Amino acid sequence: MADIRPFHALRYNLQRVSASQVVTQPYDKITPAMQDKYYAASPYNLVRVILGRREQADNTVENVYTRAAALGREWRQEGILQQDSEPSIYAYSQTFKAPSGKTFERRGFIALGRVEDYSAHVVYRHEQTLAKPKADRLDLLRATRAHYEQLFLLYEDSGEVDALLATPNEPAIDVTDEYGVAHRVWQFSDPNVVNAVREKMRDKKLVIADGHHRYETALNFRNECREKAAASDPEAPYEFVMMTFVNMNDPGLLVLPTHRVVHSLQSFSFDEFKNSSNQLFEVEEVEPGMDSARATALLEKKGRSGTALLALAADRALLLHSPKSAGAKYLEGLSARQRSLDVVQLHKCLLEGVLKLSEESIRNQQNLSYVREASEAILHVRQGKANLVFLMNACPVQKVRDVALAGEVMPQKSTDFYPKLLSGLTAYGLD
Repeated sequence: MADIRPFHALRYNLQRVSASQVVTQPYDKITPAMQDKYYAASPYNLVRVILGRREQADNTVENVYTRAAALGREWRQEGILQQDSEPSIYAYSQTFKAPSGKTFERRGFIALGRVEDYSAHVVYRHEQTLAKPKADRLDLLRATRAHYEQLFLLYEDSGEVDALLATPNEPAIDVTDEYGVAHRVWQFSDPNVVNAVREKMRDKKLVIADGHHRYETALNFRNECREKAAASDPEAPYEFVMMTFVNMNDPGLLVLPTHRVVHSLQSFSFDEFKNSSNQLFEVEEVEPGMDSARATALLEKKGRSGTALLALAADRALLLHSPKSAGAKYLEGLSARQRSLDVVQLHKCLLEGVLKLSEESIRNQQNLSYVREASEAILHVRQGKANLVFLMNACPVQKVRDVALAGEVMPQKSTDFYPKLLSGLTAYGLD
Protein backbone atom coordinates (compact mmCIF):
# COMPACT_ATOMS: atom_id res chain seq x y z
CA MET A 1 0.00 0.00 0.00
CA ALA A 2 1.27 3.48 -0.87
CA ASP A 3 1.84 5.56 2.29
CA ILE A 4 1.55 9.24 1.33
CA ARG A 5 2.09 11.98 3.91
CA PRO A 6 1.77 15.77 4.11
CA PHE A 7 4.88 17.62 5.29
CA HIS A 8 6.17 20.98 6.47
CA ALA A 9 7.93 21.93 3.24
CA LEU A 10 10.96 24.16 3.20
CA ARG A 11 10.28 26.87 0.63
CA TYR A 12 12.05 29.94 -0.62
CA ASN A 13 10.82 33.14 1.00
CA LEU A 14 9.55 34.96 -2.08
CA GLN A 15 9.62 38.26 -0.17
CA ARG A 16 13.40 37.92 -0.10
CA VAL A 17 14.18 36.25 -3.43
CA SER A 18 12.63 35.93 -6.88
CA ALA A 19 11.63 32.36 -7.71
CA SER A 20 13.02 32.64 -11.23
CA GLN A 21 16.48 33.45 -9.84
CA VAL A 22 16.74 30.47 -7.46
CA VAL A 23 15.05 27.46 -9.09
CA THR A 24 16.90 25.03 -11.38
CA GLN A 25 16.48 22.04 -13.61
CA PRO A 26 17.21 18.65 -11.95
CA TYR A 27 20.87 18.20 -11.02
CA ASP A 28 21.54 15.57 -13.71
CA LYS A 29 20.25 17.90 -16.45
CA ILE A 30 22.50 20.81 -15.48
CA THR A 31 25.36 21.39 -17.93
CA PRO A 32 28.50 23.34 -16.92
CA ALA A 33 27.12 26.36 -18.81
CA MET A 34 23.80 26.09 -16.94
CA GLN A 35 25.65 25.78 -13.64
CA ASP A 36 27.51 29.02 -14.41
CA LYS A 37 24.24 30.74 -15.31
CA TYR A 38 22.57 29.59 -12.09
CA TYR A 39 25.54 30.74 -9.99
CA ALA A 40 25.36 34.17 -11.60
CA ALA A 41 21.58 34.40 -11.09
CA SER A 42 21.64 34.56 -7.29
CA PRO A 43 23.80 33.76 -4.26
CA TYR A 44 20.79 31.74 -3.12
CA ASN A 45 20.32 29.69 -6.28
CA LEU A 46 19.70 26.04 -5.43
CA VAL A 47 22.48 24.86 -7.75
CA ARG A 48 24.94 25.81 -4.99
CA VAL A 49 23.39 23.03 -2.90
CA ILE A 50 22.43 20.32 -5.39
CA LEU A 51 25.39 20.69 -7.76
CA GLY A 52 27.95 23.02 -6.24
CA ARG A 53 31.31 23.79 -7.80
CA ARG A 54 34.20 21.59 -6.80
CA GLU A 55 37.38 23.36 -5.76
CA GLN A 56 41.01 22.34 -6.09
CA ALA A 57 41.61 22.55 -2.36
CA ASP A 58 38.66 20.30 -1.48
CA ASN A 59 39.34 17.66 1.17
CA THR A 60 37.42 15.45 3.56
CA VAL A 61 36.66 18.39 5.87
CA GLU A 62 35.86 21.09 3.32
CA ASN A 63 34.22 20.01 0.06
CA VAL A 64 31.20 20.37 -2.18
CA TYR A 65 29.02 18.43 0.28
CA THR A 66 30.03 20.32 3.43
CA ARG A 67 29.50 23.62 1.59
CA ALA A 68 26.01 22.47 0.52
CA ALA A 69 25.13 21.60 4.12
CA ALA A 70 26.45 24.93 5.40
CA LEU A 71 24.47 26.88 2.81
CA GLY A 72 21.27 25.05 3.69
CA ARG A 73 21.73 25.93 7.37
CA GLU A 74 22.62 29.56 6.61
CA TRP A 75 19.64 30.08 4.30
CA ARG A 76 17.27 28.76 6.97
CA GLN A 77 18.86 30.96 9.64
CA GLU A 78 18.65 34.01 7.37
CA GLY A 79 15.00 33.33 6.51
CA ILE A 80 15.75 32.68 2.84
CA LEU A 81 14.30 29.20 3.27
CA GLN A 82 11.26 29.01 5.52
CA GLN A 83 9.40 25.98 6.78
CA ASP A 84 5.63 25.91 6.30
CA SER A 85 3.83 25.98 9.64
CA GLU A 86 1.22 23.39 8.71
CA PRO A 87 1.71 19.90 7.24
CA SER A 88 0.61 20.16 3.63
CA ILE A 89 0.54 18.59 0.23
CA TYR A 90 1.18 20.75 -2.81
CA ALA A 91 -0.70 20.64 -6.11
CA TYR A 92 1.76 21.13 -8.97
CA SER A 93 0.92 22.18 -12.53
CA GLN A 94 3.28 22.45 -15.50
CA THR A 95 2.06 24.16 -18.68
CA PHE A 96 4.34 23.69 -21.65
CA LYS A 97 4.66 23.53 -25.41
CA ALA A 98 5.59 20.12 -26.82
CA PRO A 99 8.07 19.75 -29.69
CA SER A 100 5.00 19.32 -31.92
CA GLY A 101 3.99 22.88 -31.04
CA LYS A 102 0.90 21.79 -29.11
CA THR A 103 0.38 23.17 -25.58
CA PHE A 104 -0.22 20.77 -22.68
CA GLU A 105 -0.76 20.97 -18.94
CA ARG A 106 0.53 18.21 -16.67
CA ARG A 107 -0.90 18.10 -13.17
CA GLY A 108 0.33 16.28 -10.09
CA PHE A 109 1.04 16.85 -6.42
CA ILE A 110 4.06 16.98 -4.13
CA ALA A 111 4.03 15.02 -0.87
CA LEU A 112 6.12 12.57 1.09
CA GLY A 113 6.08 8.90 0.15
CA ARG A 114 7.33 6.06 2.30
CA VAL A 115 10.64 4.63 1.11
CA GLU A 116 9.84 1.02 0.20
CA ASP A 117 12.03 -1.89 -0.83
CA TYR A 118 11.21 -3.00 -4.35
CA SER A 119 10.32 -6.39 -2.90
CA ALA A 120 7.35 -4.78 -1.11
CA HIS A 121 5.68 -4.31 -4.55
CA VAL A 122 4.63 -0.74 -3.86
CA VAL A 123 7.34 1.22 -5.71
CA TYR A 124 8.54 -0.12 -9.07
CA ARG A 125 11.53 0.87 -11.19
CA HIS A 126 11.77 0.67 -14.96
CA GLU A 127 15.48 1.36 -15.50
CA GLN A 128 18.80 0.08 -14.20
CA THR A 129 20.97 2.40 -12.11
CA LEU A 130 24.70 3.07 -11.88
CA ALA A 131 26.82 3.08 -8.71
CA LYS A 132 28.64 6.40 -9.25
CA PRO A 133 25.63 8.77 -9.31
CA LYS A 134 24.16 7.02 -6.25
CA ALA A 135 27.39 7.49 -4.29
CA ASP A 136 27.42 11.21 -5.09
CA ARG A 137 23.78 11.74 -4.08
CA LEU A 138 24.27 9.71 -0.90
CA ASP A 139 27.22 11.89 0.15
CA LEU A 140 25.05 14.98 -0.45
CA LEU A 141 22.13 13.56 1.54
CA ARG A 142 24.36 12.55 4.44
CA ALA A 143 25.78 16.07 4.61
CA THR A 144 22.61 18.12 4.12
CA ARG A 145 20.06 15.77 5.73
CA ALA A 146 17.50 17.19 3.32
CA HIS A 147 15.85 16.22 0.06
CA TYR A 148 16.02 19.31 -2.15
CA GLU A 149 14.68 17.65 -5.32
CA GLN A 150 11.52 15.70 -5.97
CA LEU A 151 11.33 12.18 -7.29
CA PHE A 152 8.86 11.71 -10.16
CA LEU A 153 6.38 8.88 -9.50
CA LEU A 154 3.46 7.66 -11.60
CA TYR A 155 0.20 6.22 -10.31
CA GLU A 156 -2.99 5.32 -12.14
CA ASP A 157 -6.57 6.44 -11.60
CA SER A 158 -9.39 8.13 -13.50
CA GLY A 159 -8.66 11.64 -12.25
CA GLU A 160 -10.12 11.39 -8.73
CA VAL A 161 -6.99 12.63 -6.95
CA ASP A 162 -6.52 15.61 -9.28
CA ALA A 163 -10.18 16.52 -8.76
CA LEU A 164 -9.61 16.73 -5.00
CA LEU A 165 -6.84 19.29 -5.61
CA ALA A 166 -8.65 21.52 -8.11
CA THR A 167 -8.83 25.12 -6.88
CA PRO A 168 -9.66 28.58 -8.26
CA ASN A 169 -7.15 30.16 -5.86
CA GLU A 170 -3.98 31.90 -6.95
CA PRO A 171 -0.89 29.69 -6.71
CA ALA A 172 1.64 30.13 -3.93
CA ILE A 173 4.42 29.78 -6.51
CA ASP A 174 4.20 30.83 -10.16
CA VAL A 175 7.43 30.74 -12.14
CA THR A 176 8.44 30.15 -15.76
CA ASP A 177 11.71 28.34 -16.42
CA GLU A 178 14.31 28.83 -19.14
CA TYR A 179 12.43 26.47 -21.49
CA GLY A 180 9.20 28.44 -21.25
CA VAL A 181 7.51 25.91 -18.95
CA ALA A 182 5.12 27.56 -16.47
CA HIS A 183 5.30 25.94 -13.03
CA ARG A 184 2.56 26.66 -10.48
CA VAL A 185 2.20 25.30 -6.94
CA TRP A 186 -0.77 25.47 -4.52
CA GLN A 187 -0.54 24.57 -0.84
CA PHE A 188 -3.25 22.35 0.70
CA SER A 189 -3.20 22.02 4.49
CA ASP A 190 -6.91 21.23 5.10
CA PRO A 191 -6.82 17.84 6.89
CA ASN A 192 -9.98 16.74 5.10
CA VAL A 193 -8.39 17.26 1.68
CA VAL A 194 -5.08 15.77 2.76
CA ASN A 195 -6.73 12.67 4.22
CA ALA A 196 -8.93 12.22 1.16
CA VAL A 197 -5.84 12.26 -1.09
CA ARG A 198 -4.01 9.84 1.20
CA GLU A 199 -6.97 7.47 1.17
CA LYS A 200 -7.30 7.60 -2.64
CA MET A 201 -3.57 6.82 -2.99
CA ARG A 202 -3.53 3.99 -0.47
CA ASP A 203 -4.07 1.16 -2.95
CA LYS A 204 -1.93 2.59 -5.73
CA LYS A 205 1.20 1.06 -7.21
CA LEU A 206 3.90 3.63 -7.90
CA VAL A 207 6.23 3.58 -10.91
CA ILE A 208 9.38 5.69 -10.89
CA ALA A 209 9.37 7.93 -13.96
CA ASP A 210 12.48 9.99 -13.15
CA GLY A 211 14.81 9.75 -10.18
CA HIS A 212 15.83 6.09 -10.01
CA HIS A 213 19.27 6.98 -8.63
CA ARG A 214 17.86 9.33 -6.01
CA TYR A 215 15.20 6.82 -4.95
CA GLU A 216 17.82 4.14 -4.41
CA THR A 217 19.93 6.74 -2.58
CA ALA A 218 16.97 7.33 -0.23
CA LEU A 219 16.76 3.55 0.27
CA ASN A 220 20.46 3.29 1.09
CA PHE A 221 20.25 6.27 3.46
CA ARG A 222 17.21 4.80 5.20
CA ASN A 223 19.06 1.53 5.72
CA GLU A 224 22.09 3.35 7.13
CA CYS A 225 19.90 5.28 9.56
CA ARG A 226 18.08 2.14 10.63
CA GLU A 227 21.38 0.47 11.50
CA LYS A 228 22.39 3.45 13.65
CA ALA A 229 19.03 3.78 15.40
CA ALA A 230 18.59 2.21 18.81
CA ALA A 231 15.06 1.09 17.97
CA SER A 232 12.87 0.71 14.89
CA ASP A 233 10.75 3.78 14.16
CA PRO A 234 8.47 3.60 11.10
CA GLU A 235 7.66 7.31 11.54
CA ALA A 236 11.29 8.45 11.43
CA PRO A 237 11.93 11.23 8.88
CA TYR A 238 14.41 9.07 6.93
CA GLU A 239 11.61 6.57 6.23
CA PHE A 240 10.14 9.08 3.75
CA VAL A 241 11.26 10.99 0.67
CA MET A 242 9.77 13.92 -1.27
CA MET A 243 7.90 12.86 -4.38
CA THR A 244 5.78 14.37 -7.13
CA PHE A 245 2.92 12.05 -8.06
CA VAL A 246 1.41 12.22 -11.56
CA ASN A 247 -1.48 10.19 -12.94
CA MET A 248 -0.22 8.13 -15.86
CA ASN A 249 -3.56 8.83 -17.59
CA ASP A 250 -2.97 12.59 -17.41
CA PRO A 251 -3.27 13.99 -20.97
CA GLY A 252 -0.22 16.15 -20.28
CA LEU A 253 2.06 13.19 -19.48
CA LEU A 254 4.45 13.35 -22.42
CA VAL A 255 7.25 10.90 -23.14
CA LEU A 256 9.83 11.92 -25.73
CA PRO A 257 12.26 9.62 -27.53
CA THR A 258 15.97 9.68 -26.77
CA HIS A 259 18.03 9.12 -29.90
CA ARG A 260 21.34 7.22 -29.96
CA VAL A 261 24.59 8.58 -31.41
CA VAL A 262 27.29 5.98 -32.14
CA HIS A 263 30.78 7.43 -32.48
CA SER A 264 34.50 6.65 -32.41
CA LEU A 265 34.20 3.11 -33.74
CA GLN A 266 37.61 1.73 -34.76
CA SER A 267 36.18 0.42 -37.99
CA PHE A 268 32.76 0.91 -39.49
CA SER A 269 31.30 -0.10 -42.82
CA PHE A 270 27.75 0.98 -43.60
CA ASP A 271 27.37 -1.84 -46.13
CA GLU A 272 28.41 -4.42 -43.54
CA PHE A 273 26.01 -2.88 -41.05
CA LYS A 274 23.20 -3.06 -43.63
CA ASN A 275 23.92 -6.68 -44.54
CA SER A 276 24.05 -7.78 -40.90
CA SER A 277 20.92 -5.84 -40.00
CA ASN A 278 19.07 -7.37 -42.92
CA GLN A 279 19.32 -10.75 -41.19
CA LEU A 280 17.51 -9.36 -38.16
CA PHE A 281 15.00 -6.84 -39.60
CA GLU A 282 13.24 -5.87 -42.77
CA VAL A 283 15.50 -3.12 -44.12
CA GLU A 284 14.60 -0.35 -46.54
CA GLU A 285 17.10 2.15 -47.88
CA VAL A 286 15.49 5.60 -47.68
CA GLU A 287 16.33 9.16 -48.68
CA PRO A 288 19.49 10.09 -46.74
CA GLY A 289 19.01 13.85 -47.04
CA MET A 290 15.66 14.01 -45.23
CA ASP A 291 15.27 16.59 -42.48
CA SER A 292 14.29 15.76 -38.91
CA ALA A 293 10.59 16.50 -39.45
CA ARG A 294 10.37 14.07 -42.34
CA ALA A 295 12.43 11.46 -40.50
CA THR A 296 10.17 11.71 -37.45
CA ALA A 297 7.03 11.44 -39.57
CA LEU A 298 8.41 8.35 -41.35
CA LEU A 299 9.22 6.71 -38.02
CA GLU A 300 5.82 7.51 -36.51
CA LYS A 301 3.97 6.09 -39.52
CA LYS A 302 5.97 2.87 -39.59
CA GLY A 303 5.86 2.56 -35.80
CA ARG A 304 2.09 2.25 -35.78
CA SER A 305 2.46 -1.37 -36.86
CA GLY A 306 5.38 -2.33 -34.60
CA THR A 307 9.09 -1.82 -34.15
CA ALA A 308 10.60 0.94 -36.30
CA LEU A 309 14.12 2.39 -36.17
CA LEU A 310 15.90 4.80 -38.48
CA ALA A 311 19.66 4.41 -38.92
CA LEU A 312 21.49 7.31 -40.56
CA ALA A 313 25.09 7.68 -41.65
CA ALA A 314 26.54 10.77 -43.36
CA ASP A 315 25.12 9.87 -46.78
CA ARG A 316 22.98 6.75 -46.26
CA ALA A 317 19.82 5.99 -44.34
CA LEU A 318 17.96 2.78 -43.45
CA LEU A 319 14.49 2.16 -42.09
CA LEU A 320 14.54 -1.01 -39.99
CA HIS A 321 11.28 -2.66 -39.03
CA SER A 322 9.49 -6.01 -38.63
CA PRO A 323 12.08 -7.96 -36.55
CA LYS A 324 12.95 -11.40 -37.92
CA SER A 325 13.25 -14.62 -35.96
CA ALA A 326 17.04 -14.61 -36.35
CA GLY A 327 17.21 -11.84 -33.75
CA ALA A 328 15.90 -14.16 -31.03
CA LYS A 329 19.47 -15.27 -30.18
CA TYR A 330 20.20 -11.76 -28.92
CA LEU A 331 16.99 -11.59 -26.88
CA GLU A 332 17.33 -14.73 -24.77
CA GLY A 333 16.11 -14.33 -21.21
CA LEU A 334 13.92 -11.36 -22.05
CA SER A 335 10.13 -11.40 -21.75
CA ALA A 336 7.73 -10.75 -24.60
CA ARG A 337 7.06 -7.35 -23.00
CA GLN A 338 10.72 -6.41 -23.21
CA ARG A 339 11.14 -7.83 -26.71
CA SER A 340 8.29 -5.63 -27.93
CA LEU A 341 10.23 -2.48 -27.03
CA ASP A 342 12.05 -0.66 -29.83
CA VAL A 343 14.79 0.33 -27.40
CA VAL A 344 15.46 -3.31 -26.47
CA GLN A 345 15.57 -4.36 -30.13
CA LEU A 346 18.01 -1.52 -30.77
CA HIS A 347 20.30 -2.24 -27.83
CA LYS A 348 20.36 -6.02 -28.00
CA CYS A 349 20.19 -6.70 -31.73
CA LEU A 350 21.93 -3.68 -33.25
CA LEU A 351 24.23 -2.09 -30.68
CA GLU A 352 25.36 -5.33 -29.05
CA GLY A 353 24.64 -7.86 -31.82
CA VAL A 354 25.67 -6.06 -35.01
CA LEU A 355 28.00 -3.30 -33.80
CA LYS A 356 29.51 -5.50 -31.03
CA LEU A 357 29.29 -2.84 -28.33
CA SER A 358 29.50 -4.49 -24.92
CA GLU A 359 26.95 -3.86 -22.18
CA GLU A 360 29.73 -2.28 -20.11
CA SER A 361 30.80 0.10 -22.88
CA ILE A 362 27.17 1.12 -23.38
CA ARG A 363 26.77 1.76 -19.63
CA ASN A 364 29.96 3.84 -19.66
CA GLN A 365 28.92 5.62 -22.89
CA GLN A 366 32.28 4.88 -24.49
CA ASN A 367 30.96 4.84 -28.06
CA LEU A 368 27.44 6.00 -27.40
CA SER A 369 25.78 9.28 -26.48
CA TYR A 370 22.15 10.31 -26.17
CA VAL A 371 20.29 13.32 -27.56
CA ARG A 372 16.67 14.43 -27.32
CA GLU A 373 16.37 16.31 -30.62
CA ALA A 374 16.35 14.36 -33.88
CA SER A 375 17.81 17.39 -35.66
CA GLU A 376 20.80 17.37 -33.30
CA ALA A 377 21.40 13.65 -33.86
CA ILE A 378 21.28 14.11 -37.65
CA LEU A 379 23.69 17.04 -37.42
CA HIS A 380 26.19 14.92 -35.50
CA VAL A 381 26.44 12.34 -38.25
CA ARG A 382 26.35 14.79 -41.16
CA GLN A 383 29.18 16.80 -39.61
CA GLY A 384 31.28 13.66 -39.28
CA LYS A 385 31.08 13.56 -35.48
CA ALA A 386 29.40 10.15 -35.47
CA ASN A 387 29.56 6.91 -37.41
CA LEU A 388 25.85 6.29 -37.16
CA VAL A 389 22.78 7.64 -35.41
CA PHE A 390 19.59 5.81 -34.52
CA LEU A 391 16.33 7.75 -34.40
CA MET A 392 13.49 6.24 -32.39
CA ASN A 393 9.85 6.65 -31.52
CA ALA A 394 8.91 7.41 -27.92
CA CYS A 395 8.07 4.48 -25.66
CA PRO A 396 4.36 4.57 -24.72
CA VAL A 397 3.82 5.07 -20.99
CA GLN A 398 1.61 1.96 -20.90
CA LYS A 399 4.60 -0.15 -21.93
CA VAL A 400 6.73 1.51 -19.25
CA ARG A 401 4.03 0.60 -16.72
CA ASP A 402 3.74 -3.00 -17.89
CA VAL A 403 7.49 -3.61 -17.78
CA ALA A 404 7.87 -1.98 -14.36
CA LEU A 405 4.92 -3.79 -12.74
CA ALA A 406 6.28 -7.08 -14.02
CA GLY A 407 9.49 -6.40 -12.08
CA GLU A 408 11.50 -5.96 -15.28
CA VAL A 409 13.75 -3.14 -16.47
CA MET A 410 14.54 -1.31 -19.68
CA PRO A 411 17.89 -0.04 -20.98
CA GLN A 412 19.09 3.28 -19.66
CA LYS A 413 17.68 6.40 -21.32
CA SER A 414 14.63 4.49 -22.52
CA THR A 415 12.26 7.27 -21.50
CA ASP A 416 12.39 11.05 -21.42
CA PHE A 417 9.43 12.41 -19.48
CA TYR A 418 9.00 16.02 -20.55
CA PRO A 419 9.15 18.54 -19.01
CA LYS A 420 11.37 17.84 -16.01
CA LEU A 421 10.25 18.69 -12.49
CA LEU A 422 11.67 22.00 -11.33
CA SER A 423 14.05 21.93 -8.35
CA GLY A 424 13.64 24.57 -5.67
CA LEU A 425 9.86 24.61 -5.36
CA THR A 426 9.80 22.63 -2.11
CA ALA A 427 12.35 20.78 0.01
CA TYR A 428 12.07 18.18 2.77
CA GLY A 429 14.37 18.66 5.75
CA LEU A 430 14.95 15.63 7.95
CA ASP A 431 15.86 17.76 10.97
